[in-house]
Amino acid sequence: MRKPPTEAKLRPLKRPSQARAKATVQAIFDTFVRIWQRDGWERITTRAIAVECGIAVGTLYEYFPSKMALHSGYIRHCIEMTIRRVDEAAVEPAGLTWEQRLHATLQLLCGVERTGMPWFHPKLLELEPSLAEHRHQLRAHEEFKALWHRVFAACTDLPGPVSPQTVEALHLAVWGGRRYALLLQLDTQATRLWANEMERICKAAIAPRC
Repeated sequence: MRKPPTEAKLRPLKRPSQARAKATVQAIFDTFVRIWQRDGWERITTRAIAVECGIAVGTLYEYFPSKMALHSGYIRHCIEMTIRRVDEAAVEPAGLTWEQRLHATLQLLCGVERTGMPWFHPKLLELEPSLAEHRHQLRAHEEFKALWHRVFAACTDLPGPVSPQTVEALHLAVWGGRRYALLLQLDTQATRLWANEMERICKAAIAPRC
């Protein structure tokens, strides 16, 4: 009988800090996704990733001691990339109206705009219980909630302040809906229609008389 993986083997070992190491980890993630898309989850192995990536297996193990540790690292990468893209599109640009910032946020969080975004697959959610502890879920929740606060802080032309309760409700509605849409595997058109309705609902919650 195969023994379950140890807790240590389910977690990435370290985060890259130097530019070369960051490039190596990004190449590992890119290869991981490419093999997954081409061959399916079951055909992914750390050795196959190392060979196709052009690195030694030992180099891969310096960061990810197992396939599941790599998957865990990729989920964290997805969260960080998503937050970064929203910051770049909806928080940092000058001169945008609040409607434009909200539109950019929802296009990214709902999965309509995918340029530069990480690849999501229903299997991510299926495997999540074996990797993500409650504290990890709370961490992601707080990070996304903080992102929404940054978006609204950048909306200097809003007709009034947005309460923390509204911010949290919008985050839960959008991100929870995105996860369920992923499970349903909504096509591009259905995703766009859903995102448009979420934008309408968000606008009504933020500025009901606009």
